[in-house]
Amino acid sequence: MTPVVVITGQLAAGKSTVAGALLARHDLGLHLDVDAVREMVVQGLASPLEPGEETDRQFGLAIAGAVALAAIYHEADLAVVIEGAIDPRRTAAALTAAGLPWVGVVLRPSLEVALARNRARSNKPFHASLLEAAIRRIDGDLRRHPAPPPWVTIDNGAEGLDATVDRILRLAERPR
Repeated sequence: MTPVVVITGQLAAGKSTVAGALLARHDLGLHLDVDAVREMVVQGLASPLEPGEETDRQFGLAIAGAVALAAIYHEADLAVVIEGAIDPRRTAAALTAAGLPWVGVVLRPSLEVALARNRARSNKPFHASLLEAAIRRIDGDLRRHPAPPPWVTIDNGAEGLDATVDRILRLAERPR
């Protein structure tokens, strides 16, 4: 059975784009966007641009919810991709506790590529420039605290979408 693929990384790294392209290679697939799960909170949604205890709690709940959904759809033999700017350690623990096989990928284009991609975005309900400080902070965090094995970091700013998807598919085929 195909493992659940988890994609995290820098803002504007292409997580949603890669998830969609990856799932397009399967007959049946489920894209779980952790931000979309988190944004189902209709009253009291904590802003990820203002980190704090409540924001952290809501991300934890969203990860737990995404993993629960992943388990249901994975059991039904659908390819599952969970994506979002999420903590690799917390996500790995939730997947392992659920007994799901998984492959973790951190997309980390250069800071310059992430900033350029962010400036070109038109899919946000706010001006993308509001994310630039967060992009710079996350880039520094990823540099100082890389994801632990078995997570694999990919600089997808230096390769095309198909090459990134091919690389992730090869990772998913490895025996665990």
